[in-house]
Amino acid sequence: MSYVLPANVPKREGQFLARLSAKILQWCGWRIEGQLPDCKQFIIAVAPHTSNWDFFLGILVMFRLQLKVKFLGKHSIFVWPVKGLLQRIGGIPVEREHRHGVVGQMVEYFERGHPLVLALAPEGTRSKVNHWKTGFLHIANQANVPVVPIAFDFRKKAVIIMPSVEVNEDIEQARIAFQQLFTDVCAKNPHLA
Repeated sequence: MSYVLPANVPKREGQFLARLSAKILQWCGWRIEGQLPDCKQFIIAVAPHTSNWDFFLGILVMFRLQLKVKFLGKHSIFVWPVKGLLQRIGGIPVEREHRHGVVGQMVEYFERGHPLVLALAPEGTRSKVNHWKTGFLHIANQANVPVVPIAFDFRKKAVIIMPSVEVNEDIEQARIAFQQLFTDVCAKNPHLA
């Protein structure tokens, strides 16, 4: 499973975890398809998100690619004894009831010019939803950064990195288009996708 991260993408140190993650993915039969864009700022929209296994697969892929990423997660998972570990690997806790301001904070961080790859699940939950949340699209549009759709296809055992997409002012049309990219992807729990 050979994969080279593009030069401008923020990188994580640590050959040991990269090799270990590559072996685990290989033993489990998973492969990575596609290529990340060669830029220092973008958003990753990972879907479908129907199981806690999605998180562990995402962590393995992150370490395998040596990708330095920040990810948004439900605040209730950021508890002792895993809180420090989650934050160290890039976790940012978000309270769903008080999420107003997260879009603005992320846009502001992108606008500072810092290298940043922000990963999130556009559904915002593992439960079945008909319409994805649009916060990631608002962030991408306001910060003028591309969104990279990444599918976890459990039938094919493939992590599919799709071409990056620029988001315009029509957020609702973008949401519909993004959801359609994932219609043929088999989730871990297909009845929730």
